[in-house]
Amino acid sequence: MAEPTRKAPEIDELLTSITGRSRVTSIQDNVCTTCGRPALEFNDSLSKKEYTIFGMCQRCQDSVFGKGDEE
Repeated sequence: MAEPTRKAPEIDELLTSITGRSRVTSIQDNVCTTCGRPALEFNDSLSKKEYTIFGMCQRCQDSVFGKGDEE
C-alpha cells in the first residue's frame, strides 16, 4: 500500500471532483485515480513519488508528462 502525500482537504476534494475518485483511497489501494487500473509498477523512483502526489499510474503519467528523455 502506497502512502499518499498530505494535502489540504480542499485540494483532495477538488481532485476527487475532477477525477471522480478519492486520491487518498486510490493511492492506498494502489489504483490509478485517472484510469482506475492497478498502479503497481513504475519506471523509476520519481514516477513512484509522483504517484503518491496525484495518484496516476505509469501509463497515465506517460500520457500526461511524456515518456521521459526520448530523443
